[in-house]
Amino acid sequence: MKTRYIPEAPQRAEIDASKGPLLLEFGANWCGHCMAAQPPLEQAFAGGESVTHYKVEDGPGRPLGRSFRVKLWPTFIFLLDGEEKARVVRPLRAEDLSVGFAQIDP
Repeated sequence: MKTRYIPEAPQRAEIDASKGPLLLEFGANWCGHCMAAQPPLEQAFAGGESVTHYKVEDGPGRPLGRSFRVKLWPTFIFLLDGEEKARVVRPLRAEDLSVGFAQIDP
């Protein structure tokens, strides 16, 4: 599990062509909602070592977030083989995220 949002994001084509389970997390390191979502994410991510996790710093002019129509932070997008299977916005409980992980569990 990644712990910091990074400005370098993969290209949308790379995400679309990905194989296996993938979690895209959009947010910002200074965002209070994003910080509040980290303990539930840590709980839900336990045992998810096979899931590729991108923690993408989002904001104006960031093309990956716009391509997924991200409006609020944090937004978690669960993909399997490049296809979106679930989306969770501003989770407060690990159970909220566990639903998404269940959708991409191979």
